[in-house]
Amino acid sequence: MTSAITSCEPSQALQREDNVLNGHTEGPNRKKGGQSRSPSSNNLVYSILEVPPWYLCILMGIQHFLTALGGLVSVPLILAKDLCLQHDPLTQSYLISTIFFVSGFCTLLQVFFGVRLPILQGGTFAFVAPSLAMLSLPTWKCPPWTLNASLVNTSSPEFTEEWQKRIRELQGAIMVASCVQMLVGFSGLIGFLMRYIGPLTIAPTISLVALPLFDSAGNNAGIHWGIAAMTIFLIVLFSQYLKNVAVPMPIYRGQKKCRVSKFYLFQVFPVLLALCISWLLCFVLTVTNTLPTAPTAYGHLARTDTKGDVLSRAPWFRFPYPGQWGLPTISLAGVFGIIAGVISSMVESVGDYYACARLVGAPPPPRHAVNRGIGIEGLGCLLAGAWGTGNGTTSYSENVGALGITRVGSRTVMVAAGCVLLLMGVFGKFGAAFATIPTPVIGGMFLVMFGVITAVGISNLQYVDMNSSRNLFIFGFSIYCGLAIPNWVNQNSEKLQTGILQLDQVIQVLLTTGMFVGGFLGFLLDNTIPVMTRAQVPVPIG
Repeated sequence: MTSAITSCEPSQALQREDNVLNGHTEGPNRKKGGQSRSPSSNNLVYSILEVPPWYLCILMGIQHFLTALGGLVSVPLILAKDLCLQHDPLTQSYLISTIFFVSGFCTLLQVFFGVRLPILQGGTFAFVAPSLAMLSLPTWKCPPWTLNASLVNTSSPEFTEEWQKRIRELQGAIMVASCVQMLVGFSGLIGFLMRYIGPLTIAPTISLVALPLFDSAGNNAGIHWGIAAMTIFLIVLFSQYLKNVAVPMPIYRGQKKCRVSKFYLFQVFPVLLALCISWLLCFVLTVTNTLPTAPTAYGHLARTDTKGDVLSRAPWFRFPYPGQWGLPTISLAGVFGIIAGVISSMVESVGDYYACARLVGAPPPPRHAVNRGIGIEGLGCLLAGAWGTGNGTTSYSENVGALGITRVGSRTVMVAAGCVLLLMGVFGKFGAAFATIPTPVIGGMFLVMFGVITAVGISNLQYVDMNSSRNLFIFGFSIYCGLAIPNWVNQNSEKLQTGILQLDQVIQVLLTTGMFVGGFLGFLLDNTIPVMTRAQVPVPIG
């Protein structure tokens, strides 16, 4: 820790940070009333340390939960196939409930003890690519009988052991990799590393989180392209064309006054609204038997009754607990792969901290706060591994963006959001409901979400000169190798055999993780290829 923390008791240090965040100053120059807000905080409905009425805290906490819902639900659904769970929606619902619960707990840890800004924590796509790479190893490929819905018995001990041994392997890798993140955060090493990680490293790394997932998104959407296309159309309509359309809604303004105000509903909830409408349409098409009833017919999985028994089988209340799938196992291949995801997650989170501070009218977070935030995120990944979400946790950029839309920067609201997540994680029927989303609806949502993640990665190039042939070469070469090398390794894994099983697995996981290949090449080239100054630019003769 830095001297700002070690020079006083923890409670005094945290109180001092609260004073700084709220504009309090110490000494004779302190303004009357002890408070001086930054200019940006004057536009906020509630500043970071202000506490709205309890019912508004609950409502706005639910809003943050709904904003993050698409990302939270997506991660378990992506992993389901490689965990051999594509025909077991009940277990999928347990994973969804678990990720809700852990995300809520980690949000409370981050708000109270981490960077102490209103940032929601949730499942991260940065861990998805290395997880899928690990599960694609010959050892972990699903046996054929688990891929056939007519052959698999989801309640049999054999099937239970098949998927649980895979998630236990993921748990062990995530828990060990999270210790690396905790070390980087709490030791202050993150500040040193950020000097060498620039946009030409970040752009290919984040872009390659989503680009390799095009196959998964396309296959899910291809179950019924009509339903998937409508889902895409609705998301585009709400998020792009109707985002500036305000919907009149009653709001409370204090002193028992209520008036109608305009709320940008489509801008805040485009994915949720599109998902619900497409879901409802699938239900109507199922009830009227417009969608085929034969399991082998095209579009059958768009029906809502293919997973209909999940809601009835799911318990009303189910309390997730550490080790619920058994004792985690560890392999070097999984650990090295997840560490690549940890690095990507840390880089993104640091950017979220500064963006959040700016939106809630707080000063930029000091170095020790950033260190604590990354360290607590590492602790959150450790807890996510222990609980068995199959994933880690990270700061959610979409919720940071929601702060700018709602102009509510209160930390208490984020505490309420964490409590809502905890409650939803315990309420088993809620997770089961999302496990019944028709496959083409999920596919349509994936196509949009993965496209946006790719664009977010590429947007980092705005901070470098893309007229430079050096920068063009680094980005183009990094991202192309991040696609080509994993594809070749997947098709020719036998050519990388060294005779040492553990080493073979490490090499295969790293080289089939596109974000590692692209990010490593971007990092290496950006820090070794010299930057050409204006004086060195060759001038044409004649």
